[in-house]
Amino acid sequence: MSEAKFLKHDPLSETEAILRQGFYGADRPPERSSGEPPRAKPTHYKVVCISLYTKDIENLEATVKELKRRGYTKANKSQLIRYALSMLDIDKLPPPNP
Repeated sequence: MSEAKFLKHDPLSETEAILRQGFYGADRPPERSSGEPPRAKPTHYKVVCISLYTKDIENLEATVKELKRRGYTKANKSQLIRYALSMLDIDKLPPPNP
């Protein structure tokens, strides 16, 4: 075989399309076992990502655990953060350090 035949089709040039279609499934509609149409995404909340120090996370988790021990069986980190934000009065915060 001549070298020209080998270079007519480079299978590696299609890597992105192969991965997108076959592996990641971006071109396929989501599979639904029940045959129901997809539900609309909720608009009353958004998922966010925040950074916390490990000590703050430990404190948050310990507080949730204590709330559950006291009978607040549905307590969770998001609920506790929402409650803390609702109680915040920014007029009572100390002035920022210069």
